[in-house]
Amino acid sequence: MTRLLHLDASPRPGRSGTHEHGSLSRRLTHHFVEQWKARRPEDTVTRRDLGAQPPSYLDEAWIAAAFTPLESRTLAMHQALAESDRLVDEVIGADVLILGIPLYNYSYPAPFKTWIDQIVRLGRTIDFDPSNLEHPVGPLLNDRPRQAVILSSRGGHGLGTGGAMAHMNHLEASVRTALELIGIEHFHEIAIEHQETGGEYLQGSIREALIQVETLVERLQTIEEPCPA
Repeated sequence: MTRLLHLDASPRPGRSGTHEHGSLSRRLTHHFVEQWKARRPEDTVTRRDLGAQPPSYLDEAWIAAAFTPLESRTLAMHQALAESDRLVDEVIGADVLILGIPLYNYSYPAPFKTWIDQIVRLGRTIDFDPSNLEHPVGPLLNDRPRQAVILSSRGGHGLGTGGAMAHMNHLEASVRTALELIGIEHFHEIAIEHQETGGEYLQGSIREALIQVETLVERLQTIEEPCPA
């Protein structure tokens, strides 16, 4: 059984094509999960809506707790890390991460950044060896292959690899950097563009992205080795 972690970072609660002013990135994540479950209904999905319920910002109490050895933490420190522990557990348990992330100001929305900050955790998802001057940070989630699917939406166009404005898109590269740090190595990217242009340009991009999602689901299901329940 394969375990999916479905995250949405858009503040828009609905889905494009179903709800007025709905989110395009939510449309892609919903389509991905729907297609996956149609073929593999026994697989499990954990859903977390970062747009509706953003993770907490890191504060001094969190930092003090995270950098205190486990055996020395007080009850208050464990409580300060409780939300982070839940988010980390979801990532550790997942085989496929489905990340719905709209492009805001050439990067991702703040709730997604707070999620990243909560899951990059010393002793849980990364290790640190000060004696290793070249590579002091090591991943802890490289115990098995995990797939990360980045499903994005963009107001403009030409922001994908090879596009005229690709150098201004800091979303996918930043996500890959953070997740590679903790040990996730396999990435897949699909995006809708032309939201600001609208019309047939947007509709054509939506159609193409939905087809790419279906193709990706089929491909991943042929390579994904189910893990024991």
